[in-house]
Amino acid sequence: MSQSHEPINCEPLKRLIRSVPDFPKPGILFYDITTVLKDKAGFAQLIDAFAAYYIDKKVDLVLGIEARGFIFGPALAYRLNAGFVPVRKPGKLPAETLTVRYDLEYGSDSLQIHKDAIKPGQRVIIVDDLLATGGTMLATTNLVKQLGGEIVGITVAIELDFLKGREKFPELDVFSLIHYDE
Repeated sequence: MSQSHEPINCEPLKRLIRSVPDFPKPGILFYDITTVLKDKAGFAQLIDAFAAYYIDKKVDLVLGIEARGFIFGPALAYRLNAGFVPVRKPGKLPAETLTVRYDLEYGSDSLQIHKDAIKPGQRVIIVDDLLATGGTMLATTNLVKQLGGEIVGITVAIELDFLKGREKFPELDVFSLIHYDE
């Protein structure tokens, strides 16, 4: 089911993304979306493309992964008439949380969600800025499943195809607007 859709011409969005070499460490090419966010037409096009894809899919909640998922998530939730749920780093949520630990290329990390954030059977989409190796997204899907949510899809602005993160989600619909092959 993991598929790629491009309902709009994403080349104008891709041109807005700034590439920053050697950030956050040498050898990493960072794709900076702040240049899309400050462009009112670009930001609107991005949110409109996300919303157009999900508008008929009966979404109850949009989950945004800290921190850049917090930028897209609320705007998308508003457009879909859905609620917004933040998925955060440890120690940031005030009520009782569920925690998942996951591995990164250079160590490990954890994410948390409020235990009452998702009711069993609620239909959710998960949004973030980038899908690379898929570790953070996989951790978030595990949180949703533990709370009994139904994952309608995963949506990201940018997918680094060469890292094959989408392969971690063969049973899910992965929607990416902008692709980089190298």
